[in-house]
Amino acid sequence: MKKAFTLIEMMISITILSIMMIYLYTMNASVNKSNIFYEKQVNKLNQLTLKKRVLFLDLSLAFSRQIAIEHADKNEDILFLQTTNSLHKRVNPFVTYIVKNKKLYRLESFKKLMYPFSETDKFDVDYFGNVNVFRVYKEKNKETFLVDLQFKNADNILMKVNALNEY
Repeated sequence: MKKAFTLIEMMISITILSIMMIYLYTMNASVNKSNIFYEKQVNKLNQLTLKKRVLFLDLSLAFSRQIAIEHADKNEDILFLQTTNSLHKRVNPFVTYIVKNKKLYRLESFKKLMYPFSETDKFDVDYFGNVNVFRVYKEKNKETFLVDLQFKNADNILMKVNALNEY
């Protein structure tokens, strides 16, 4: 008499293996889904952190006498400043934050920009995102600023910044 697996034993083992493979496949699919979700969340947080960092460095490293705020709307300000922080490898660039069509832009140039801009103005533009509110408040008799920035996707930045550079 030969010792071997019967057909029924083989079918049972294949069925058990198939059930295990289906379970592993669904687990793998759910792990991939959660990885994609968390990767998007981490990227979103990294972008918000980068925006905070740029805004903070622009204001904290700004020359205090070179900061001007224009109130364009009840929810929108135009911020003009000269800073030592540069994203485009300039020395002491002039930076302007402006909201156009509910989009916040950071403009960096070699010379001071005046609003409205002329065709001869040259600057680099960085897009910060869609915003509902961009307000900058200056504390009286101090070089302290409060920035209220509310993005459309519910990410809000509220920060208090001291200008550190002096002439």
